[in-house]
Amino acid sequence: MSKNISKDIQENLNYILDLLKDCDDLIIRELEIGEVLRVKMAIVYIDGLINKEFISEYAIGSLIKEEELKSFTLQGYRTTILEVIKEEVLATSEIEEESQWDNIIKLILSGDTLLLIDNAEKAIIIGSRSSPTRGVDEPKTESVIRGPREGFTEILKYNTTLIRRKIRDPKLKVKIHSIGRRSKTDIAVMYIEDIVDDKLLNEVKNRLEKIDIDAILDSSILEHLIEDNYLSPFPQIENTERPDSVAAAIYEGRIALVVDNSPFALIIPATLGTLLQSSEDYYTRWIEASAVRLLRIFAIMLIILPSPLYVAITAYHPGLLPTRLIYYLASSRINVPFPAVVEAITMELTMELLRESGTRISGPIGNTIGIVGGLIIGQAAVEAGIVSPLMIIIIAISTIATFAIPSYELSAAFRLVKFLFIALAAVLGLYGIMLGLIIVGTHVITLNSFGIPFTSPYSGLGIEEGDLKDTLVKAPVQRLWMRPGFTHPKDKKRMKRGYKDE
Repeated sequence: MSKNISKDIQENLNYILDLLKDCDDLIIRELEIGEVLRVKMAIVYIDGLINKEFISEYAIGSLIKEEELKSFTLQGYRTTILEVIKEEVLATSEIEEESQWDNIIKLILSGDTLLLIDNAEKAIIIGSRSSPTRGVDEPKTESVIRGPREGFTEILKYNTTLIRRKIRDPKLKVKIHSIGRRSKTDIAVMYIEDIVDDKLLNEVKNRLEKIDIDAILDSSILEHLIEDNYLSPFPQIENTERPDSVAAAIYEGRIALVVDNSPFALIIPATLGTLLQSSEDYYTRWIEASAVRLLRIFAIMLIILPSPLYVAITAYHPGLLPTRLIYYLASSRINVPFPAVVEAITMELTMELLRESGTRISGPIGNTIGIVGGLIIGQAAVEAGIVSPLMIIIIAISTIATFAIPSYELSAAFRLVKFLFIALAAVLGLYGIMLGLIIVGTHVITLNSFGIPFTSPYSGLGIEEGDLKDTLVKAPVQRLWMRPGFTHPKDKKRMKRGYKDE
């Protein structure tokens, strides 16, 4: 049970000093206000987390200069000095009273300022958060040709503001949860009250309440703690650093989780279709967007199948190829000393190493390593007779296809699954590839995201009205009358049919 503050200001200060000992960034400013009735006060804050100019001018300055306090006496006043300071003296907008130490310490460590008054049963908390942060920049991982250029930052208040700018609806609710025994990380649950499904909302809240961990450092940790199947390589929660993507998801009846100290927001629930969608699909014409979506489906096949097919056909089924292609394949592999499976795994691992090293080294150096390293290694490997030229082409096409998937986590899952397919192709040939497709397909179909089938609307829920209009292809905006059915929105209709459709 939380301990309440004492009326003795010195006892309160001793408690803070004992709890936050060896914290050199703890600042305590003691004051004695009043000419008639001398009242001891103390201002407590953490250096670096507050706006010093704000506190000096509107808190300390107001207390010292206020004439009401100079002549304050216990006689003739029905209100306490606490109420006088709160209502008449402090020229700040964010003021609240607090009496429990657990809440007070959390607020101090979050960047608020504590005002202690002698003989007062409560303390005053002054909103003064101003921690160092970067500005609103263009998202690095989700760049678009047409659309907004703003992305989330590491400050929760800024991120929720960016979303509110796009959803000016009083029904948009923001519920703050504090998770982490030590980190006390604020997590904002955002949804539109008259659209979101109550069952989905309750499920999200229940999973958040069950979390018992010492710290939440990023939204990815929260994602791993609340997802349905943490053993699956496929992501069941969508993440984005674009406010417009979050706003669009909330309009569809989904729920957004915005985590303090993280520039990536979580969107619940997620399906295979939503992970393959990009915000740019809704800013371009529907014909181009539909073509690009079909291209992404084709990209998935290019990620998974080329290398396993090369291994299977080379080792087990050369008769499936045309005669001229067989002669070319055989001639290109004359000087290759390794089996096709060793060749494929070696080059795939090399490409993954190049990708990882290019990611870890930021700036132009990383790009140089990726491009130059790939060219040099590929050419040298072919000239040395370690791999065939066809294998290099296959690896290059497969690698390029991975960048066509909007979701990095989904792309990484397909890259991981590819090694399973290569192993099965090396053992069973084309039968192994078919077995791999059955295993992966069955796994994907059985996945759920907060009770929503991962392959919606193609499985589980059936096909709702209008669900197929924004899946593999994108229908014109005039045809998207209904919200997606897989979220079970309360308000299913999102627009009135145009005059051309009536």
